[in-house]
Amino acid sequence: MNIQRSNPINISRYGRSRHKAHEFEELSCIRTTESSQSFSPNLGSPSPPETPDSSHCISCIGNYLLLEPLEGDHVFRAAHLHSGEELVCKVFDISRYQESLAAYFVLGAHQNINQIVEILLGDTRAYVFFERSHGDMHSFVRTCKKLREEEAARLFYQIVSAVAHCHDNGLVLRDLKLRKETCLNLVKLESLEDTYLLEGSDDSLSDKHGCPAYVSPEILNASGSYSGKAADVWSLGVMLYTILVGRYPFHDVEPSSLFSKIRRGQFSIPETLTPKARCLIRSILRREPGERLTSQEILEHPWFLAATSQPGTGHSRGEREVDQMVPEANMEEELEQYFS
Repeated sequence: MNIQRSNPINISRYGRSRHKAHEFEELSCIRTTESSQSFSPNLGSPSPPETPDSSHCISCIGNYLLLEPLEGDHVFRAAHLHSGEELVCKVFDISRYQESLAAYFVLGAHQNINQIVEILLGDTRAYVFFERSHGDMHSFVRTCKKLREEEAARLFYQIVSAVAHCHDNGLVLRDLKLRKETCLNLVKLESLEDTYLLEGSDDSLSDKHGCPAYVSPEILNASGSYSGKAADVWSLGVMLYTILVGRYPFHDVEPSSLFSKIRRGQFSIPETLTPKARCLIRSILRREPGERLTSQEILEHPWFLAATSQPGTGHSRGEREVDQMVPEANMEEELEQYFS
């Protein structure tokens, strides 16, 4: 990880003229004048729009060009001046960037976790450059409808490896979902800013942070603490079910109905899946947190070896069924709003 403390950062601006010589720290130069649809950098490849928006300008930050915004005024598509490599730049308040990036500093490198490439520090903002996104697993599964067990095992193993690495280093992810996983042969976990850094071995949490479609039953309790790592494992189970079956194990357009289904913990598994795949799903999606496999135990499950050694097991990729469709994002809002 390369952290450059440059003060002031070398900044050049290209585009519409400005009346005052404000520093780029204000970010007004690259804000669009008209409202546009906001989307997460995790939702797909950060490629330029077909018709560039001329209302914002390109700025040069050190050896990088900051291009169009991807999310509000704090996430941008970027490119290295000399190599042309595309990246994603996240902008943080200088007083909070270390806290926001604590997970990356604790974890160190892992091939299945998106890494920080460089950090440039200005007077009031920190510019953090990440490897570019190559599309997310949610969109990938929607396109494929569902995956063969061989392919699902290869991708899911990488996802669990990243989660196990986090757990082993005292991090609880809290908001695991397919949209936080990029997919281009190598799966990478993104956006660790919302993770919780544990103090010691106790992973008890009490907040209700996360995504409704992936939330575990114990988090939905009115009060009390829960195991953060076990809640992450439940989310892994939702992810595995979704990529194998093509729909969420628990889904409803009404949040109250969705939460009731999750609390009951009852779901059906198609008989088209192999016995080992059904076994792994049932070993993860257990109502009682203490009965679930740990992330390390998931990696040791025989399904991975069986699926990868027998190509073609399970259903066909791209097989079309009316009910086999992962929703766009109906239940992917933040959970806190339902308990405030």
